[in-house]
Amino acid sequence: MMSPCPPRSGAAPRHDVLRYALRLSTALALAMLAAGCMVGPDYKRPEATVPVAYKEMKGWKPATPADDMPRTDWWTAWNDPVLNRLEARVAVDNQTVRAYEASWRQARAIVAEVRSGLAPSATFNPDITRQHASNNDNVSYEAIANLSWEIDVWGRIRRQVESSTAAAQVSAADLANARLSAQADVASYYLQMRYQDSLKQLLNQTAQAYERSLTIVRNQYEAGTAARSDVLTAQTQLLSTRADAIAAESNRAVYEHALAVLTGTVPSALDIAPGSLTRRVPKVPVALPSTLLERRPDIAAAERTMAEQNAQIGVAVAAYYPDINLAGLAGYSSGGINELLTASNQVWSLAASGNELLFDGGGRKATVQAAREAYDASVASYREAVLSAFRDVEDALAQRRIVTRQIAVQQQAVTAAREAVTISLNEYAAGTQDYTTVATAQAAALSNERTLLNAELNRQLATVDLIRALGGGWSTADLPTAREIEATALPATGAGPAAVKTSAAPAGAGAAPSAAGAAGAGRS
Repeated sequence: MMSPCPPRSGAAPRHDVLRYALRLSTALALAMLAAGCMVGPDYKRPEATVPVAYKEMKGWKPATPADDMPRTDWWTAWNDPVLNRLEARVAVDNQTVRAYEASWRQARAIVAEVRSGLAPSATFNPDITRQHASNNDNVSYEAIANLSWEIDVWGRIRRQVESSTAAAQVSAADLANARLSAQADVASYYLQMRYQDSLKQLLNQTAQAYERSLTIVRNQYEAGTAARSDVLTAQTQLLSTRADAIAAESNRAVYEHALAVLTGTVPSALDIAPGSLTRRVPKVPVALPSTLLERRPDIAAAERTMAEQNAQIGVAVAAYYPDINLAGLAGYSSGGINELLTASNQVWSLAASGNELLFDGGGRKATVQAAREAYDASVASYREAVLSAFRDVEDALAQRRIVTRQIAVQQQAVTAAREAVTISLNEYAAGTQDYTTVATAQAAALSNERTLLNAELNRQLATVDLIRALGGGWSTADLPTAREIEATALPATGAGPAAVKTSAAPAGAGAAPSAAGAAGAGRS
């Protein structure tokens, strides 16, 4: 192996001296970097409170992989082609998702920008100077290359890379969360639109029944066995029901317009044919609570934020240590262009310098303290996100369980109300009952029908909320690893969701370390 030092005897050409000087500086820099440390605490994920089981699922058997819904396209469990088409457009055309995609690409670019600080920078400075003095013109030519390199002995730049990489993972998790939120909103709005369709159908059917009742009342009135007030009561019920059906059309239009915006379409360009609210309720498998921390993108974002803030502590601590820089230049300088590139006109220099701040009035100490407090705040936010996630799951489970019980009882109430209407109409036709009893029975029947339909909607919405609370099939394995973020070429502007990987295990974001505490001991 060639020694980095110049020969001890004999005269070496200037270009050989330059070569040896550059090799010496490079070897020295690499040796210092290898022997260097990374000041500041190493990241360890803090513990968070995780229940053994969900309160709403006592005695339940945890889901097995075979019970899982479709891992990504969870909405296909409703088996609705229209909903499937709408959901497919979210990842491509939803403008909120696109904004998060742009933020993700920006975060990757920032990682590359920060990482470039680990490499030396070089410039080339050609120069031609002409001076005139005492009727003499002097011309000089220079072709100089400059090299500068900040040696990351204390790990300041590496901690910045670590922080920006974690920030990029936060951005990737935010993108996944935005996509899940938009998909869940599409499902919720679609189901509510179908509820308005079913409500209109119910009101139209009820109006037809009221028309038949009005015919009976008019016949009774013309026969002299009914009062004019009975006719007016029947007319009022009929017209009021028709008005409610028109209001359902208005509400439906609002949800259809919301779906258009969520799918990146102007409202006038989206026209969804009327349908009805499905009674199909997808089965949503629920795994152990401990898996929730790995399935929610918002929790992953909060966890990666802790890693980002922890690395910033190291950046702040590095300010206590001196900066070490290498600088050099090499090139040619001559008074004539023809003799410029000759050995005798070579110029070079090599310098090493350090910079240490001796006193700053407590500024560095305050910066480190601020970084530690920012980390503590991120820990609190992470634990709050975990608690909120378990609350979301419990809320959705409770809603599904309670509404299911409500539907069973409400169906019985609907059956009884329908029977009451039939009996009261028969008694009215026989002249043994007044029309007020009929109108009351009809109003009760319609009210119970609407309550049942609304309960069906609430069960569907609770199912969507449960899927959202469980992460929609997402996993921390979908987060890009630090190596992938640093190694993969930056995506072109306008790159879509494919920029975020959909498989492989992350480094630092996947498995949950068992160690407790905010931050570990620093390396040295």
